[in-house]
Amino acid sequence: MTTNLPSPPSRQPQRLRGRPRKFDPDAAVATAQRLFQARGYDALGVADLTEALGINPPSFYAAFGSKAGLFARVLERYSRCDGLPLDALLDPRRPVGEALAALLEEAARRYAAGAADPGAADPGAAGCLVIEGQRCNDPAARDAAAALNATAVGAIHAFVAARHPDKADTLTDYAVAVLTGLSTAARAGQGRERLLATAALAAAAVRAALAT
Repeated sequence: MTTNLPSPPSRQPQRLRGRPRKFDPDAAVATAQRLFQARGYDALGVADLTEALGINPPSFYAAFGSKAGLFARVLERYSRCDGLPLDALLDPRRPVGEALAALLEEAARRYAAGAADPGAADPGAAGCLVIEGQRCNDPAARDAAAALNATAVGAIHAFVAARHPDKADTLTDYAVAVLTGLSTAARAGQGRERLLATAALAAAAVRAALAT
């Protein structure tokens, strides 16, 4: 004899809830750098940043404190990863004219690596983020950019002054003016060849000044 026992109710597998994506501050800073370079500091709002980073405003402020706080982190990353390698370019074993020429040429190449340069890896990275950051309307962001810029200017001045103390002020001012102009021109759409031509002309002026 068989007994037909009722079948136990089928148990549907429980649907696993997706784990929330872990917030990575370093990845967020890299993403923010691309946004700031492409659109500029003033054009970006916190809403734009939180949407791009995939976080809500409370999480944004907890991680970075403010938009200017995030920008300061971005500037640190930019200087470390994408800024001009001043230690290598201003090698004390190099003649001053050669080193400054290399500095201006490298700036032209890096500043052109954006929308004005076809085939660039990052089409929104034209110009120098530190130089352009000094033009923004937020005093805290301007101060962060100015502090990094002052460090770079000091390095150039110290390099020149070590061998040409009487020309350090003039040559530093000139180099900084050319770097600023190259960044502005790159943001305005000038391509690599024109920027390199400007850098070469400026390098010739530096050599002429050193020869007098």
